[in-house]
Amino acid sequence: MFASIKAATFAVLAVAAGQALAETHTVSFVNNCGRGTPTLIQGPNVLSTGGAFTSNGPFRSWIAYLQTGSCGFNGEGCTIVEGTLVNPTTAGSGSSVDLSLIPPHAFSVTTGFGYQGACAPAGADCNNANCNTAFHSSGDTFVQVACQANDANLVITFCL
Repeated sequence: MFASIKAATFAVLAVAAGQALAETHTVSFVNNCGRGTPTLIQGPNVLSTGGAFTSNGPFRSWIAYLQTGSCGFNGEGCTIVEGTLVNPTTAGSGSSVDLSLIPPHAFSVTTGFGYQGACAPAGADCNNANCNTAFHSSGDTFVQVACQANDANLVITFCL
């Protein structure tokens, strides 16, 4: 009987530890524009066209934009949000998100993002083609918004 109690206790601890270590990140959208389709892509894959997307594990190298009919597949011609959502393993190695207007991207609609949870209210908004919160060239690294907390979630808003 002691062996079965010990085995059951170990099983419960193993499940609890596995749940505690599971990494998840959710990206949600708010579209206040009355037009367009929020689009989330990673590489050649469309992951969302408006609904919340949850990654069960690190979520690297994705972009999001409001498809108004004039955006290319990778957001060309539009304002994009780009980022990586990962749990930090060392200081400074967590999530990073930014807005980009580096050509061929261009201002299309007011766009913003904000972390939810431990890193809230960190984020950024861009409401014109000259906003100082978006990349205009690759050297504008000061616009990146970091989150050094586990399981960072993000809300992207169009037409703030």
